[in-house]
Amino acid sequence: MTTSLDRPRRITRLLVTGGAGFIGSNFVHRTLAMRPDVHITVLDAMTYAANPANLSGTGVELVVGSVADAALVDRLVVSLGEGTGDAGGAAVVHFAAESHNDNALRDPLRFVRTNTEGTAVLAEACVRHGVHLHHISTDEVFGDLPLRGSGEPGSEDRFTVDTPYAPSSVYSASKASADHLVRAFVRSHGLSATISNCSNNYGPRQHPEKFLPRQITGLLDGETPRLYGTGENVRDWIHVDDHNDAVWAILDRGVAGETYLIGADGERSNLECVRALNGIFGRDGDDFVHVTDRPGHDLRYAIDPSSMHALGWTPRFTDFAAGLADTVAWYRDHRDWWETSRKDAELVYRATEDILDP
Repeated sequence: MTTSLDRPRRITRLLVTGGAGFIGSNFVHRTLAMRPDVHITVLDAMTYAANPANLSGTGVELVVGSVADAALVDRLVVSLGEGTGDAGGAAVVHFAAESHNDNALRDPLRFVRTNTEGTAVLAEACVRHGVHLHHISTDEVFGDLPLRGSGEPGSEDRFTVDTPYAPSSVYSASKASADHLVRAFVRSHGLSATISNCSNNYGPRQHPEKFLPRQITGLLDGETPRLYGTGENVRDWIHVDDHNDAVWAILDRGVAGETYLIGADGERSNLECVRALNGIFGRDGDDFVHVTDRPGHDLRYAIDPSSMHALGWTPRFTDFAAGLADTVAWYRDHRDWWETSRKDAELVYRATEDILDP
């Protein structure tokens, strides 16, 4: 794999899809802090997972709409070059996605429309107007791996850029379809594009329906953590700022047509995460309840980040315990941000979860 451009791109104008959600809004904040000369427009459908407070004080233009709205997307991509006559300094960074696996079980077609059709709409507009597309994907497209030390074939492996796709949920299948569409546009239509598959993110501004913020906000409300099944499932955690710094490394130096895997060597089981959070709150590490496992719950994810190291990127947040403590502090200081959305998410969870016998 070619590892870098002869000359770094000079990106000065961005359209960020999903920029009012978790990773996208952190990307906006990180970009404004590190690259204040970059002009950002955000396109977001402002579904339940987005929060206008995520962009408060940024001054960026927020356009409310769907990535599957071809006319709107075309207008926004065209505007990236307006006033300069140059689309070469522009890029679309595509975070927008339906991403919660439990929701995919209940409403699969919504995931296909946003994640697959929306990506095709963006790719077509970028081809038409000569704008580079960076597509944010997930490690879940590769399926899952056996637990380390289990003796099962592949138990010591990690996902690489050559790992075959084997999605096991509607969410991951819709993202896999989007990845394939981007590659098809590169080959058949000359699209300038890069793809990144990242491991599980944590940090501020993540919706409380997700695993870590659900446990954190529950603990802040005095509740006992709730653990799917046995808690053996392993995720490869990365701080959201490290992810977004990696995205900028790809925008700067990544080769069009290539895929990059972003990970921080952060494998932790759900059980380990709950015990760590209990420790931060001064609780017994094993004070939690087991609840009904998610259907088709992937066992283990693990990323080989060597494709990113070749671009000169390495993670800054290498101490997971410290990063987790910082994340807890953010949620403690921003109760007004999550309180209502937590209540809504818990109504859905409690309708489907049963507490299991210990």
